[in-house]
Amino acid sequence: MEYWLPVFFIFAMGLSMLIYVLLDGYDLGVGLLLPFASDQERDMMIASIGPFWDANETWLVLGIGVLLIAFPQAHGMILTALYIPVAIMLFGLILRGVAFDFRVKAGDSKKQMWDRFFFLGSFVTSTAQGWMLGDYITGLQDTKNSFIFSSLIAITLPAFYIMLGAAWLMIKTEGELFDKAVRWAKKSILPMGFALLLISIATPIVSDSIADKWFVLPNTIGLLPVPLSCLIVYGGIIWLLNSPQVLAAGYYRLVYFGLVVICFMAAIGLGYSVFPEIVIGKLDIWQAAAATESLEMIFYGTVITLPAILAYTVFIHWVFRGKATHLSYE
Repeated sequence: MEYWLPVFFIFAMGLSMLIYVLLDGYDLGVGLLLPFASDQERDMMIASIGPFWDANETWLVLGIGVLLIAFPQAHGMILTALYIPVAIMLFGLILRGVAFDFRVKAGDSKKQMWDRFFFLGSFVTSTAQGWMLGDYITGLQDTKNSFIFSSLIAITLPAFYIMLGAAWLMIKTEGELFDKAVRWAKKSILPMGFALLLISIATPIVSDSIADKWFVLPNTIGLLPVPLSCLIVYGGIIWLLNSPQVLAAGYYRLVYFGLVVICFMAAIGLGYSVFPEIVIGKLDIWQAAAATESLEMIFYGTVITLPAILAYTVFIHWVFRGKATHLSYE
């Protein structure tokens, strides 16, 4: 039990962060796409994420909460090293929340201003999260390579979020806005793929421990399904986006699910690269874990909370399934 409790909590934390990226990623992406839409289209875009966006952030709270309670030593090291980007991310999240509510109350004359703030909050949040991921992968090191790598992911993550946002709009909208979402996805897919390729090349260069895990036989052969599946799915998404008849037949949902597969496989690759360390090169999960008695106590709460949040997430997406309707605040 003493051995497996930290494993359970690192899995719970990783799952929470993966779901957060997939769910809050699409509403961050919608926020990033707002400037490219008309006023009426922006209303429909906001309506498409309205029932979900606030609840999606619950997964971020859960992931950080698990880190704090189950791995307090790692929490202290990570949050100390990432204090500034975390503060910037929180500023972006707060700005998004304020802009989302104030665009309702400010009236038509100020709505465009709050739409810009919603875009700004989405952009700041996305880039801050990308920077934190890059800094984490490089072991929280203050070096030139770490700076370049973190900057690279800070650019990449918004591109992935834009793809998620465009794919979400394809699911939730129709007509001219649907067509625009397809065009946005076409413009974003190549930059996203190029950036992900650069990161795949750069990751083993900036981290010797990750390179040792990936480029040693027979590990290399066993891990081939991870990049190959991403490459196949990526090619499938490009084919879908350039097949209007296939999209019109209702297969547009496969674009979003393809992005889910890519993100899931990337998470598997990252998890393999990092495990069992929680701070790369400095701390493993057993060294960072709280006392066994504490872990046993919060284990039962997590076993209840995690499925409950997952069930609620599935429930609201089921209740508000289908195309978004015209935005009304009456």
